[in-house]
Amino acid sequence: MQKMYKPARIGLLIAVLAVMLTVYVSALFVIQVYDQIGADEGQSPQRIITRRTTLNAARGNIYDRNGVLLASGRPSYNIKIDRRALLLSPNPNETIQTLIHAAIDRGLSYSDTFPVTRGAPFEFLNMSATQRSRLDQYKEYFNIDPDISVSELLAWMRDHYKIDYTIGILEARLIIGVRYELEVRAIVHAIRPYNFLTDVETDFVSYLEEQGLIGVYAESTFVREYHTSSAAHIIGYTGLMTAEEYEVYRDLGYPMDAIVGKIGAELAFEEYLHGSSGEMVTRLTEDGTVISVEVTSDPEPGMHVSLTLDLDLQIVTEHALRTHIDRVNLTREQLRLNADDDEEEDNTIRGGAVVVTNVNTGEVLASATYPTFNLQTLSEDWLFLNTNPNNPMLNRATHGRYIPGSTFKMATALAGLRHIPRFGNNKYYPIYDEGSFTRYADAGEGFVANCWIFNRERVTHGWVHLTQALECSCNYYFIQMADWLPGGGPEARANLIAEAAMDLGLGVRTGLEISESTGRLATREAREAATGYSGWYAADTIMAGFGQGESRFTPVQLANYAATIANGGTLHSMTLLRMIRYSDFSGIYKTSETEVLNVIEETEFIEWIQEGMVLASTGRNGTARRLFRDFPILVASKTGTVQIEGRAFNDGVFVCYAPADNPEIAISVVVEKGGSGSEVMDIAYTILRHFFLTQSTFMAVPYGGLVP
Repeated sequence: MQKMYKPARIGLLIAVLAVMLTVYVSALFVIQVYDQIGADEGQSPQRIITRRTTLNAARGNIYDRNGVLLASGRPSYNIKIDRRALLLSPNPNETIQTLIHAAIDRGLSYSDTFPVTRGAPFEFLNMSATQRSRLDQYKEYFNIDPDISVSELLAWMRDHYKIDYTIGILEARLIIGVRYELEVRAIVHAIRPYNFLTDVETDFVSYLEEQGLIGVYAESTFVREYHTSSAAHIIGYTGLMTAEEYEVYRDLGYPMDAIVGKIGAELAFEEYLHGSSGEMVTRLTEDGTVISVEVTSDPEPGMHVSLTLDLDLQIVTEHALRTHIDRVNLTREQLRLNADDDEEEDNTIRGGAVVVTNVNTGEVLASATYPTFNLQTLSEDWLFLNTNPNNPMLNRATHGRYIPGSTFKMATALAGLRHIPRFGNNKYYPIYDEGSFTRYADAGEGFVANCWIFNRERVTHGWVHLTQALECSCNYYFIQMADWLPGGGPEARANLIAEAAMDLGLGVRTGLEISESTGRLATREAREAATGYSGWYAADTIMAGFGQGESRFTPVQLANYAATIANGGTLHSMTLLRMIRYSDFSGIYKTSETEVLNVIEETEFIEWIQEGMVLASTGRNGTARRLFRDFPILVASKTGTVQIEGRAFNDGVFVCYAPADNPEIAISVVVEKGGSGSEVMDIAYTILRHFFLTQSTFMAVPYGGLVP
C-alpha cells in the first residue's frame, strides 16, 4: 500500500517552519530586547551620526625685539551646519530660518555666496570666476538648463528644497542661500567646509544650544588680534586658505578651512606660528541627542615669534615718513592753488619707504612704507585698500624698485678703485670737472651727460678727488671713472660696476624671510631679460656710473648697502627674526643666525669711501651738511636725486649710517617725487635724533595720530 505522506516531504516542511520561526523570534528579540527605540509606537530605530570636528590650535603670538605684543589669538566660535544631520531632521527649512533670524536680530553677518540678489527684483550678481564655476557645477549636477532665468531658478530651488509656499519669496531666498551653500559643497568636494557665522560670542552659542537646532553646532577657534596699528606690511595678516594654498598646506596636515599667514611675518613664520590642529569625534542621533564625545587628538599651540623690529622706532619711522610727505603735499597743493594752474603736472607724492637696519647683524629695526594700512581695521578697509590707486597694500620697502641716483656712486667708486690703478694707488687722484661730458657727442651716439651743478648754475666743481667727489656728489667724476674702467667695451665696464654693486648688496636678495624683489642691475643681460632689448652702449654704462639709467633697487637693499659700507665691507643677510619660543614659554626653540654673504677684502677702499660719506655730512661742500654738520652724532651719508624722463619732479633718495666712527645703524630713504636727497634727509634726521638722543616712547600714538 502506497504511503500518503513521504518522510522527505515531512522533513522539508519541518525545516521550513523552523527557519521561519527562527527569523520571527530573532526579529522579536531585536525589537523587544536589543533595540527598544519606539517599539510600542511603531517607530524605526534612529540612525547614528558621526561628526568629526577640528580643534583649532592657538596661533602663536608675535612680539617685537623688546617683548611688546604685536599679534595674538582670541578664543572665539564659528557656527557650522552638519548637512547630514540637518537633512535627517523633521524640518530643515525651519531650522535654517530660525538660525538666519537669530543672526539678523543680533546684527551678525552670515555667509551667503549664492549669486542672486537677496531682494526683489531678483537678479544674478556680478559673479567671480569661483562663484560662476560653482553655480555651473550645481546646474549640471541637477540637470538644470544652463540659461535658466533667475525667477525660474528660484522657483525650481523652492520646489526642490520643499520650502512651504506660505513663506514669502524674500524669506525663501534666504533659506535657499543656506541650502545652496550646503548643497554645492556636497557636489563640489574641493570647497572648504561651510561656516555659517564666524567669530561669535559665547552668549550666542548658548542661545543656539537652548534652541536645540538639529545639525547646528559651534566650533571653537581663535581670532587673530593685532595690538598695534604700525608695521602692517612687516607683521602681515592671516586669512582662509585659497585653493592654491591648500595644495601646498594639505600635505602638512592642514584642514581645508585652516587660517594661514598671507603676507609678512605671518606668512614667513607660518610653520612655527600655526601649531597642529586636533580632532573631536561626536556620535549623535538624528534628532541631535549626543551619545558620546571623544577627543581623538589634542591640538598643539603654535610657537611664539619675536621679531627684530623695535616698535618704538618703527612708530617714529612711520611718523617721520608720513609727516614729511603730508607736509610737502600740502605745500605743493597750496602753491598750485595760488598759481591757479589746473594743467600743471601732478606733483603729489604718492609713495615712499624707509628702512633702518643694524649694521653689524643685518637685523631690520624698522621698515616703513607710505601709504600703509591699519591691521586693526583691515577687514573694514579692505575694499578701499585694494582699489586705492596709490596701492597701500604694496610693501614699497621690499618690492618698490627705485633708481638709486647718486647714492649709487659708492659702488662705482669701489669698481674704479679696484680696476683703475691710478685711483686704487691714490685716493687723491684728481679729475677735472668740465661740467659737460661730451666724449660720445659726435661718436654716433649723440650722447652728452652733465654734472648737476653745471645744469643748475652753469659752473663746475673744478679739480676733485674721490672723497671730494662723494662730498659734493660730482657727477662728472663718476662718469669719467665709469668710462675709464677696463674690459674692452661698455658692456664689460658695466659688468665691473655691477659686480661691485652686488658685493655691496645691490641687485641681490637680502635674505629677508618675507617676500622681496631683487631689483635690477645695469647690465645688458638684466635689461634684455626685463625688456627684450639687447643693445648696450657707452651711454648706458656712463648713466649707470652715476646712478641713473637701468639700475633699480629696493629700499631694503639700499639700507643693507649702506650697512655694508658702514661695517667695513661685510655683507650680512638681513633678517626679521630674533627668536622663536615654545608655546608654553618654557624655552627658546630657535634664535636668528644671519649669514655673511660676502666680505670685501679691499678694506682700505671702503675706508676711503667712508671718508667721503662723512664729508657729505660735514664738509664745506657736503650735500647733507645743512642738517648734519652740527649734529651731535657723527653721520656718514649720501644724497641722491633721480631724474626720470618726462617728469618734472625727481625722486629723492638718501642713505646714511651712524655713528660714523662706531656704526650702529644704517638708514635708507626713498620718496617718490621727493625732489632730491637733500630734501628728504630730514626723515633720517628725525630717526637718528630719536635713536641716539631722545629715546622717547611713541607706542601709544594711534595710526594717523600726531606724535607729541
